[in-house]
Amino acid sequence: MVKKAMGLLLAGLVLAGCATSTVMSRKQERYAAYEALTPEMRGLVDQGQIKIGMTMDAVYIAWGQPGQVLQGENAAGKTTTWVYYGGYVQEVRYWGYRRLHYDYYPGSYVRAQAVFVNGLLSSWQTFAEPQY
Repeated sequence: MVKKAMGLLLAGLVLAGCATSTVMSRKQERYAAYEALTPEMRGLVDQGQIKIGMTMDAVYIAWGQPGQVLQGENAAGKTTTWVYYGGYVQEVRYWGYRRLHYDYYPGSYVRAQAVFVNGLLSSWQTFAEPQY
């Protein structure tokens, strides 16, 4: 049972990895936006990193498609918050008939967020994976 669960988990991760866009493919997708970046910004984007002042296109190329987009406003103007989600698997151990049993439950959490004011990155943060 444990081997089957782990096999299914591994297969899911491999398939998810294949479906995930890479920095290289996103650079090709938004080639003009990438070419318009300064050399410093291009270097950061190539490494999957972001910096205050980047455009939405630059953050998209570096981090990919957000899981959720939130709209708002503050004193500085219109805000857009991109929320990125991550996944984890929680192992639960318990004693059953004559032996220790293991169950695995998938979960998700907010992995990162990027806040744009008037189209430029004004703040960002990452969050740790939950520890169980």
